[in-house]
Amino acid sequence: MTFHHRLLAISAVTFGLASLAGPTHAQTTASAAEAKASSPRRAATAEEAIRPFQVSIPDAALADLRQRIAATRWPERETVADQSQGVQLAKIQELVRYWGTDYDWRRAEARLNALPQFVTTIDGVDIHFLHIRSKHPNAMPLIITHGWPGSVFELLKVVGPLTDPTAHGGRAEDAFDVVIPSMPGYGFSGKPMGTGWGPEHIGTAWDVLMKRLGYTRYVSQGGDWGSVVASAMGRQAPQGLLGIHVNMPATVPPDVAKALSSGAPVPRGLSAAEKAAAASLDKLYKKGGGYAAMMVTRPQTVGYGLADSPAGQAAWMYDKFAAWTFSGGDPERSLTKDEMLDDITLYWLTNSATSSAQLYWENDNNNFNAVEQKTADIKVPVAVTVFPGEIYRAPRSWTERSYRKLVYFNDVDKGGHFAAWEEPQLFASEMRAAFRSLR
Repeated sequence: MTFHHRLLAISAVTFGLASLAGPTHAQTTASAAEAKASSPRRAATAEEAIRPFQVSIPDAALADLRQRIAATRWPERETVADQSQGVQLAKIQELVRYWGTDYDWRRAEARLNALPQFVTTIDGVDIHFLHIRSKHPNAMPLIITHGWPGSVFELLKVVGPLTDPTAHGGRAEDAFDVVIPSMPGYGFSGKPMGTGWGPEHIGTAWDVLMKRLGYTRYVSQGGDWGSVVASAMGRQAPQGLLGIHVNMPATVPPDVAKALSSGAPVPRGLSAAEKAAAASLDKLYKKGGGYAAMMVTRPQTVGYGLADSPAGQAAWMYDKFAAWTFSGGDPERSLTKDEMLDDITLYWLTNSATSSAQLYWENDNNNFNAVEQKTADIKVPVAVTVFPGEIYRAPRSWTERSYRKLVYFNDVDKGGHFAAWEEPQLFASEMRAAFRSLR
């Protein structure tokens, strides 16, 4: 048995990869997908196979988590009255106390297991994904990619509105089949054993996944790292990719990017919207980018503390929930404690703090810079939605200059960086509008 197969066997025991019961709806769906995706001349290989997946975390892992939480050694409180030194002690203590006493992972597990989940192997890495087909005919296939510190959990609330629009204020002709993968190194996907799994590689893997599911025409969406992956797919323009939508666009012009990186004044003549966007990014680079600097340069080093301390993992992620939700720094206005802890717990139970951070090391680029992200090379139609609580609010002027094939732009009035999580109905309506012309 190879090392890879030993890992797979362990995963089957730990996470319930294969069910011992009779065929489920998910297994039936998987079989149909395999039949569609396989060549009529040959059967799918073992690597190409699509295997049903169910989450089943051992009780011992949850007991260990609670014990570690109870044994947390806390630092002194911050010496300021605001969040300028990071997550405030009282805030994180309350969240972690709730995590150790009242939070129920089994509820989150059941939520995942209520949806069809699968695993398939692409280029030697197991890819976990949800695949939900619409009941409506001619639904448009849509692959949605999460980011960091997100996961498939941040996208679950849009599944219903996207796949069943008539039950959520939409039209049957706006329906989507939805595919939501966990990125390599994240969640229940495998962890790459070597380098090379950056956004470009993930983009090619997603095209393999969609075609393995039998889709010959589809669209791609993403925010945060998902935006970078969707943009990579747009540059690659594989056959059948009709277009992309991003909610964290790379629009910053070269002169503005140069000024921000050097600390020089921004160029003269910027509009009010452009000045505001530059100011938001300047704040990020000067006060809020330490996390990225660590993960870009030392993902292994930062991972030791996060892998060993639940409180450390929670604070590392909560800091960004506070900064990037449309909540004025109080993320509980946008997300519940349980929702945030679903995501944090997933990182903890899969021990993916380091493997997820390695994506930053793989892609040491400025994800807001239009030139570094090669937006001019995107060959397929592009749609953009700007949410007000995003890290920066991309102006229409910069967006039109950056994306030569821009077919849709909308600046909405609520929601932040975790748009699908914070405003699922609005997000779904944006997907319907953004891709309507590509059906």
